[in-house]
Amino acid sequence: ANVTVTDLEELQELLVVNIENNKHLVTGSVRAKVLKWGEDVTEFQPPPDYILMADCIYYEESLEPLLKTLKDLTGPDTCVLCCYEQRTMGKNPEIERKYFELLQVDFELEKIPLEKHDEEYRSEDIHIVTIHRK
Repeated sequence: ANVTVTDLEELQELLVVNIENNKHLVTGSVRAKVLKWGEDVTEFQPPPDYILMADCIYYEESLEPLLKTLKDLTGPDTCVLCCYEQRTMGKNPEIERKYFELLQVDFELEKIPLEKHDEEYRSEDIHIVTIHRK
């Protein structure tokens, strides 16, 4: 696959180090790019086949920019895989509930059952959801 890994500007150096340390595992291409949620994504077009999200649901202030970025990045055939740890402390349950409520305005969700998760890494508090544009 041809992969673009994204994060904020201050983490680009770490992304490049991780790419370099793992290049022996790559059969396609990998590049690091800055992606700030809520900002312009035209340089990431055309829409990717897959978007992998890991642990992106944590600040209430980030929900709207994250959802805008997902809407802007996805096409009709894009599959988003969202993995997150369900947290029960503080405002986390409310933030998670709001995220999925807002997400369902433009997207359809399907939870991947725990028995389909990798046996070595599965956990009751780790969830994986597939997301597609409506």
